[in-house]
Amino acid sequence: MSRRPDILGEFTADHRAVSELLDRIEAAPAGDPGRGELVGRLTDLLFTHCAAEEEHLFPVVQHDVPDGGALVFRSIHDHLAIGQYLADLQGLGPAEPAFDTLLRGLAETLRRHLRGEEEQLFPAARKALPAAARTALGDRLRAERAELDAPD
Repeated sequence: MSRRPDILGEFTADHRAVSELLDRIEAAPAGDPGRGELVGRLTDLLFTHCAAEEEHLFPVVQHDVPDGGALVFRSIHDHLAIGQYLADLQGLGPAEPAFDTLLRGLAETLRRHLRGEEEQLFPAARKALPAAARTALGDRLRAERAELDAPD
């Protein structure tokens, strides 16, 4: 059994993993080829995380949380901006000057986004959704992730 039984715990753990990976990218020396590999890992992590939020959490928040539509809209807007930064970074090598500029924009947008979800969206969802519903969503998310990670 997970020590993060509800969906908000799952997504908060994802946020920690994203933050740690972003810190590693920023700590690597400018131009280091390893930064490109780390950006690839960050892209994969964020793609699955954002897709899971949009599939499992946002519909419930939009339906059950007061002003949930506005909260979801802000998060989706951020997801799109983050995706654009990641796409632009994927097209560059870590030694190219634009890489660091885009990385700074990504880091700023991503940290603001994570903070906004943890300070606004998640508490509103926690207040509006019964614990059993949050746990069921967490179970469904873990099952889906386990299925995706299972060898063919």
